[in-house]
Amino acid sequence: MITKTLDTLKGNLNITIPTELKELQLGQLITMQTTTAMTDLDAIHILSGIPVKDLKQIRNYNDLQQFNEHVSILVSQIKSLYNNVRIPKHVKIFFNNSEVTVPVMKNLSIEPAGAFMAARDIIADEIKSHIDQHGEEHWQEHFNPSLQACCQILAHYFYCPVSHAPYDEYQASLFEEQVKLLPVTDALPIARYFFLSYPNLSKQKTNFWQRLLRRWNNGQVLKSLSGFALSTRSTHWQGAMSPNGQPL
Repeated sequence: MITKTLDTLKGNLNITIPTELKELQLGQLITMQTTTAMTDLDAIHILSGIPVKDLKQIRNYNDLQQFNEHVSILVSQIKSLYNNVRIPKHVKIFFNNSEVTVPVMKNLSIEPAGAFMAARDIIADEIKSHIDQHGEEHWQEHFNPSLQACCQILAHYFYCPVSHAPYDEYQASLFEEQVKLLPVTDALPIARYFFLSYPNLSKQKTNFWQRLLRRWNNGQVLKSLSGFALSTRSTHWQGAMSPNGQPL
């Protein structure tokens, strides 16, 4: 982190911004990505948390230029962030005014079932969107999931281990605010590994009822029912007896 004290119409203002990727939060990066026509004041506001209205009170605009080099270095590091394959052994997440340390499973298994299903749908939608835009050939080599999708999948992954509460899809979605506080150097490698390790999840998005209807339309269910009926009838007649007590 670097802190500069600037003179404003209201007195001195201390501005602290990250200078290394490990100090940059996922939420800050998401905001930077989604802010259109971002100005210098917007960038410093996002990185420092100081409202733009307070930054506008700085007496000398040139004082802000001393942050340019540090912001440029961050931007250049962000470009190579997706190539980082280091999966942290644990992460620290703020929850209920305390810091909770959670281990990161090597196989990134998702439980309970509700969290698995939510992650499956996120992966399926994100991969489909990428393939629709860029084609299916060698998609994994060029695939970079959106930052918002990364945040969503980590929220469902970490909600139960951190809160120790039963899984709730709505509460897991709200948990994205805690995930946004994670350093990007922890959050993005974990999320990207999810997407690249579990692409087959996208092939199982159809639920039981939809699969049953599809089989019914293809006539497979009728064949199965016919086979079951014949088997039941055969078993029934094998045990049947004639009026005189002889097997039929």
